[in-house]
Amino acid sequence: MSRRRIGFWYRLAAFLLKPPLILLFRREWRGAEHIPAEGGFLTAVNHNSYLDPLSYAHFQYNTGRVPRFLAKSGLFGGGVVGWFMRGTGQIPVYRESADAAGAFRAAVDAVRRGECVAFYPEGTLTRDPDLWPMRGKTGAARVALLTRAPVIPVAQWGAHLAMPPYAKEKKLRLFPRKTLHVVAGPPVDLSRFYDQELTAEVLEEATETIMAAITDLLAEVRGETPPAVRYDHRRATGADAAGGRHGRPGDAARTATPPAAEGSAEASPTAGGEQA
Repeated sequence: MSRRRIGFWYRLAAFLLKPPLILLFRREWRGAEHIPAEGGFLTAVNHNSYLDPLSYAHFQYNTGRVPRFLAKSGLFGGGVVGWFMRGTGQIPVYRESADAAGAFRAAVDAVRRGECVAFYPEGTLTRDPDLWPMRGKTGAARVALLTRAPVIPVAQWGAHLAMPPYAKEKKLRLFPRKTLHVVAGPPVDLSRFYDQELTAEVLEEATETIMAAITDLLAEVRGETPPAVRYDHRRATGADAAGGRHGRPGDAARTATPPAAEGSAEASPTAGGEQA
């Protein structure tokens, strides 16, 4: 099967959510031509706001290839959110449990069925004080190397202005009207890893290759130079890890070492020109 139909539940979600997104935000989208028209693939997306899964999903929905997000299992419970998560075919991640590997298997199966699986390689909202992509986990690289499917890097910017990632009060700041930037790039070239054993070192290097592609796109959007050393929130402690010191991490939180291999799948803590 080359691709999955959008389906009733995704269309319903779009019917409900697209009008307010179009009304409340400007959109600057580029790179939709890089989203494959057929076949399974992955997207690897940076994460700097609880709002940005909606911004990214809006962008990709308009390409006709909807993403299946890996999301924390708690979102699949009762209520409207759980209803939509299940109905739209999202993939639950059971962190810190024996079922964590199940998300990887589900992601591999979805890609092989011809679907798009969206990864947040950082695994959570970035803790980088300037909101650059931080050190990634290796789940996206593992699925990409197992399936040899294209990995499309996606950078987004602007949602954090409407909903800052670590504000004490999670309130929307809608005015003045914000611009949501979403840019997709060409597939990340991982071919040099295809015939190698999936060791921790190979997964680490492939992950950093993906993160570098996302960061390059974001640097282009922002018109800024990213830090030379990627932020690693797992090395931050105390007030720095919690966003203390006015959100400025200590030097120990930046590391030049590649990402450590991870046994659990990534999950979001939440999901050129203006288009409707």
